[in-house]
Amino acid sequence: MSHRSHRTSEAQYEYRTVRFDRGTSRADARRALTEQAEYGRWELHRTVLYVGGERRVQLRRRIIRVQSTL
Repeated sequence: MSHRSHRTSEAQYEYRTVRFDRGTSRADARRALTEQAEYGRWELHRTVLYVGGERRVQLRRRIIRVQSTL
């Protein structure tokens, strides 16, 4: 999995790429992505299906900066 930060117009996001080989069932892939969404607060950004059957899913989540109030 790779990580990077990317700045859009006002929000900043962190990205993660998850790869599934052609032997991974849809149910297993869905379960893995659901866990990422529920526990890691990731959302689906992009999905690419390659000719050999590999699927790469790009997830993103907003980077929240906490500012001190002191």
